[in-house]
Amino acid sequence: MSSFADAPKGDAKKGAKIFKTKCSQCHIAEKGGSHKQGPNLGGLFGRQSGTQEGYAYSKANKEKAVIWGEETLYDYLLAPKKYIPGTKMVFAGLKKPKDRADLIAHLKKATA
Repeated sequence: MSSFADAPKGDAKKGAKIFKTKCSQCHIAEKGGSHKQGPNLGGLFGRQSGTQEGYAYSKANKEKAVIWGEETLYDYLLAPKKYIPGTKMVFAGLKKPKDRADLIAHLKKATA
């Protein structure tokens, strides 16, 4: 699976479980929540990397200037440190295409 277009259909319920076990230690998905070790993800889709107000992003994250969407998140979640070398994100990534598609389906709802 090289792109989100080729990915299996995401299941938001399964994605919520992945978020709880893999992401919630460092992130809050709902708009208006506080930042944790990672930034609040509210309003993620369509936002440029490194721009969430009140969070101290790495220089690499700010300079990457990626616009977050299904395709960019799908690529990023495979290996965050390869996608944005120098990022502070310590998460190794989700290797399974279905897991990434499920998480993205959840994030589309949870961060809106």
